[in-house]
Amino acid sequence: MTSSNGDDSTAPPEPDSQLSEPDAQLSEPEPQPPAGRWRRWHNSATVLACVVAVVSAVVAAVVTPLGDHIVNAFLHDPTCPGEACDGKSPQSQGCYEDARTFKPAVANPAVLQLRYSKECQAVWARIERGSPGDLVTAEVTGGARRTAEIEYGDDQFTSMVRVGDGEFHATACAIPGAGGESTYERYCIHATEATAWR
Repeated sequence: MTSSNGDDSTAPPEPDSQLSEPDAQLSEPEPQPPAGRWRRWHNSATVLACVVAVVSAVVAAVVTPLGDHIVNAFLHDPTCPGEACDGKSPQSQGCYEDARTFKPAVANPAVLQLRYSKECQAVWARIERGSPGDLVTAEVTGGARRTAEIEYGDDQFTSMVRVGDGEFHATACAIPGAGGESTYERYCIHATEATAWR
């Protein structure tokens, strides 16, 4: 209903120009972390993950035979073939990768074998069925002689003996340990560059 002077008698009240203190606080947006800080945290987490992955890979490499070979390369250890292989482990030098074997099928109670790497120009001996205390030897005519002892288990191999890239005559021997469990007697096998290596 309008008044006689034409004014609205039922006009709605004017809205408050300001919110009360509690309402004003509720209406304010939550503070957000600065974008730069989030990026720095995210980048730091990524870098940390990469560092952990690299360290894990290095540790895994160092405790494996392949890792030993890699570490030797980093330490500038002399590499094969020939004289540089003499007296070194065929495993750590990677010479087992192309190695061929001479292993007589009969009269070989300790499963003695000679191994030959043409790439490394070296031979070594291995015994597969020995006992702790048994010895295995590798010798090249006119060259060096290497000996290894079974400390535990039933197998062992010697370090390498250089043979060069020409003719050679190699001998491997299995020697039972005194008072040990092995029942075979000392015996040897022989091979040359012309042997039927397998």
